[in-house]
Amino acid sequence: MNPDVVLVGCGQLGADVGTRLAGRGHTVLALRRRADQVPRPLQGLSVDLTRDRPELPPLDLAYLVVALAARPRTEEAYRATYVDGMSRALDALTAAGQVPRRAVLVSSTGVFGKLDPDVPADESTPAQPADGPARMLLEAEKVFHDRVPGGTVLRLSGLYGGTSTRLIDQVREGRVTDPNRWTNRIHRDDAAAAVVQLLTPDASPEELYVGTDDEPALLGDVAAHIAAQLGAPHPPAADPSLGHGKRFSNARLRSTGWTPDFPTYREGYAGLSPSR
Repeated sequence: MNPDVVLVGCGQLGADVGTRLAGRGHTVLALRRRADQVPRPLQGLSVDLTRDRPELPPLDLAYLVVALAARPRTEEAYRATYVDGMSRALDALTAAGQVPRRAVLVSSTGVFGKLDPDVPADESTPAQPADGPARMLLEAEKVFHDRVPGGTVLRLSGLYGGTSTRLIDQVREGRVTDPNRWTNRIHRDDAAAAVVQLLTPDASPEELYVGTDDEPALLGDVAAHIAAQLGAPHPPAADPSLGHGKRFSNARLRSTGWTPDFPTYREGYAGLSPSR
């Protein structure tokens, strides 16, 4: 059976999305530098999109997901991956005469730039990227909307879960230094579920969604919750009167029927092992 789903990028998040769609009976083709790292039952295709246009097999395309990752975090790397790399994948689909019924580009809330934490940001908040990588993400969004009519952009806040233990390690090692910063996060499982939800709703989705959990939280509060489970030293306490940073709302995404399994950091950082 010809693939009816194409994943442009297949890291942890893309693989989870693909696996969920395969579980619904779809045949999924995943583009990645090394096809041998694409998990079954997904079909892998090796391609370095920063240099090459993929040679696609026969397709019966229904769904397209762009979930790329760039390293290092520089403007050049982000342009090569998100703008030029995605464009090469879209060029290949155009050459093959394939137009998806639904498409999702995974982007980042980093495109919003500096915001007032007293006013929760949402899809109506203007994007004002503050650095080169964020500008390239916003450029990729524009290219995606221009080339994929009806496509949806999902701007995710901080991804966690899976193999990511960065904040847990920081708490364990006593390296939490900004307890008054507002933080926003979404568990990888919930992010993957959001992508699938936006591909498969009964009604046509909007052009833009913010993907985040139900509760922005001060970093000190999250760190304290983690430290209590690890038996680690208590981090600096958060003071809400000194809160700074960003807060995001997921109301539009919630309105699609998406419901997070990890609605706050408490569920996401539960059952942690004590400190080594």
